[in-house]
Amino acid sequence: MKKGKLIVFSAPSGSGKTTIVQYLLAQKDLNLAFSISATSREKRGAEIDGQDYYFISAKKFKKLIEKEKFIEHEEVYVNNFYGTLKKEVKRLRKEGKNVIFDIDVVGGLNIKKQFPKKTLAIFVQPPSIREMERRLRNRKTDSEEKITERVAKATKEMQFSREFDIILINDDLEKAKQEAYNLVKTFITK
Repeated sequence: MKKGKLIVFSAPSGSGKTTIVQYLLAQKDLNLAFSISATSREKRGAEIDGQDYYFISAKKFKKLIEKEKFIEHEEVYVNNFYGTLKKEVKRLRKEGKNVIFDIDVVGGLNIKKQFPKKTLAIFVQPPSIREMERRLRNRKTDSEEKITERVAKATKEMQFSREFDIILINDDLEKAKQEAYNLVKTFITK
């Protein structure tokens, strides 16, 4: 059985990447499977362990780092880790699935570096920082302090956009979904 390809979606919070990834996962002809990331942060809203993320303590996360159990990992905020477990990706690829990642910018670039020919890295960019901030506020999931932190981080993340294969500007969600579909379909069929 042919091993699947890797499709990375990275972006600042509030850019719409998760919505685009969820749309792509619903397109059965793409044969996609979601790579569930591990995180040490607390659950938000109705998130489910093992479905949205693998929620683990910072202490356990650090032990897994020591044992080299991650393809990539990052301490995004103090004691707030995110990472991609090697066993998760290996399992999905072995099933012949194309693995899609909804992942932090640095993590996305790390995956691209490790699997350059097997990875399509897409940076989803909001039309502006102001629009991104508006979207974060409308979510109503973060404190004012967290929103300020995310906006500051987004400014830094945007500087990495040129290192991705594609920059997808999400100023019209339906158009962005269709563009993403076309990019992924082309990549997995070549």
